[in-house]
Amino acid sequence: MRVGMLTGGGDCPGLNAVIRAIVRKGCFHYQDQFVGFLEGWRGLLEDKTMPLDLSSVGGILPRGGTILRTSRTNPAKHGDGLDKCVAAIKKYELDALIAIGGDDTLSVAQKLHERKVKVVGVPKTIDNDLAGTDYCFGFDTAVNVATSAIDRVHTTAEAHNRVMVVEVMGRDSGWIAIYSGIAGGADVILIPETPFDIEKVAETIRLRHARGRYFSIVVAAEGAKFATDVDTQRGEAVVQDLGRDEFGHVRLGGIGNVLAREIEKRTGFETRSVVLGHIQRGGSPSAFDRVLATRYGIGAIDMVHRGEFGCMAALRGNKIISVPLLDAIAKNRTVDQELIDVAYGILDKLTREKEKEPVEK
Repeated sequence: MRVGMLTGGGDCPGLNAVIRAIVRKGCFHYQDQFVGFLEGWRGLLEDKTMPLDLSSVGGILPRGGTILRTSRTNPAKHGDGLDKCVAAIKKYELDALIAIGGDDTLSVAQKLHERKVKVVGVPKTIDNDLAGTDYCFGFDTAVNVATSAIDRVHTTAEAHNRVMVVEVMGRDSGWIAIYSGIAGGADVILIPETPFDIEKVAETIRLRHARGRYFSIVVAAEGAKFATDVDTQRGEAVVQDLGRDEFGHVRLGGIGNVLAREIEKRTGFETRSVVLGHIQRGGSPSAFDRVLATRYGIGAIDMVHRGEFGCMAALRGNKIISVPLLDAIAKNRTVDQELIDVAYGILDKLTREKEKEPVEK
């Protein structure tokens, strides 16, 4: 078979491992041929390709990024973009297309599937918020990076008697924040799923200092929201500007700086913010992500040969299965209450809604 492949949306560690696994199993077991489309869906719109064979995927397993490069191009926003995608698939006489990406990339894949394109999806989102699968590759690496940063911030916070706010990725869900916050021993964890009262955050920090703990660590997802009015940002994520990408997303960022300002104003304690940003995306994938990405790649090419089109490879428990693309893009997978309870169970009770419970002494 002739199979096309692309990577769309934000990059994350493990993309090259997926590409490598698809090509290696496709060549060794199915005698497939591959065409790589460069820069996501832009590659189909602008006819930008590269050959994908055993030599081109040699040595890419530990590399971050993607040899196919990527973009946030949305063909549906380019007039006859979807028709151009279909035409490109016909031009290269492809029997199938594998799209590696998050809900935006896979929403385009679903539109093409509705136009009779034989497409298979691979889940990719560093935020780990794609429905239909338990884990996305890249998430584990991001959590390790964030946890390491929190560990380092602890020492400088303690040395200077400071409050340190660490801003991590997480547009609509707080998976990175809650995992790294628990692993890094944060004192406050703020996630998009639960809007927070800034005065309760300040009170928690004041209480810690009253107990003789002269520093605090706050971990906040970039999409965390104020429950009370702070510069008219009640119930809204903090954004860098008013621009949107082709999928309608605003550019988030700045919650760390706003939090630092508000905490210092309310507590009088010196407060600094650290924004990890793209550091979480870069570098070599963890061993877990390399294995998971490899399993996804093998699952995807097997799905192509089983004719499971309009579907996405997914991890359920410890098994790679096939789920409909529609299920994957139906909604974001938010942090479940059980994990939130784990975090709240080790945080100061003032961060919980049950304020009537006595504070442990």
